[in-house]
Amino acid sequence: MPNKASPVLFSGMQPTGDLHIGNYLGALKTWTAIQYDYRPIYCVVDYHAITVYQEPKALQEKIEEMAALYIAAGIDPEHSTIFVQSTIPQHVELAWVFSCVTPVGWLSRMTQFKTKTEQQESVGTGLFVYPALMAADILLYQAGVVPVGDDQTQHLELTRDIAGRFNSLYGETFVVPKTELPSVGARIMGLDDPTQKMSKSAPGSNHSISLLDSPSRIKKLIGRAVTDTKPAVDFNDLGEGVANLITIYQACSGADNEETREVFSGVQYGVLKKAVTEALVEKLEPLQKKFRDLTADRDVVRGILRHGTERAAPIAEKTMQAVRQKVGLYMHR
Repeated sequence: MPNKASPVLFSGMQPTGDLHIGNYLGALKTWTAIQYDYRPIYCVVDYHAITVYQEPKALQEKIEEMAALYIAAGIDPEHSTIFVQSTIPQHVELAWVFSCVTPVGWLSRMTQFKTKTEQQESVGTGLFVYPALMAADILLYQAGVVPVGDDQTQHLELTRDIAGRFNSLYGETFVVPKTELPSVGARIMGLDDPTQKMSKSAPGSNHSISLLDSPSRIKKLIGRAVTDTKPAVDFNDLGEGVANLITIYQACSGADNEETREVFSGVQYGVLKKAVTEALVEKLEPLQKKFRDLTADRDVVRGILRHGTERAAPIAEKTMQAVRQKVGLYMHR
């Protein structure tokens, strides 16, 4: 078990859309594997979710379901701190301080913001300052390790820059997270477009597989997955769609490259898709059962989240006390 000298690990997901196999095989599976090596804090980041409109009642339900999926996937609430971002107000307090020390140019360079503004007629200010809130999420707990996907590495670099700038202006206050991050697991691409990473927000009913999809739906979606024009699996020249199916199979079965080549070299795609379906269904079955058990009595999940808030809040307040003093905010005497 890690001691107090072990680095804090922080990560989180937005409670929007349906978590898919890319979220699980690319992040959650890794979180569960490394949690005992660190002092882990896993957050449901609901403030980030409202950068676009969310139906309020549905959002509250999604928050609890996200927490249940964390636990169903293997996050141990006795060891790992699991809480909801908005239950600790210091997140937005620190984000405001960071927005005051972060140059506009730094935020303007964020590629996710550029991409989303190109896709929408107008966006809220929250989307622009989102990276400052992400930095606050991480630095509030003095996290040294942050397992993130490729789409968040630029934001993590900005977090490092913000920590460095604050420390330079006001004196050493924050741990600067490492860039040598744990592997975040398999990179799963869209079933309908294997050139694009699987996404919760992508349109199209054949794009992704939800963690809670039934075996029959999984079979249907894998059956429709894009492959290539070759008649069989050729490991010397795997098409992107075939390579994606192989990645899913390996992530679910644990088979190494040599075993996978032995099983699938020269086989037709129908055989490959059947094997991928079986491996995925087998992998998700215990997760789905645990999720159903947890959500049958939501008081269990709510209790875990309350306990998580109680564990995280003192850490957050200790950091904010130091920040308030450093920047000169008024403190009662």
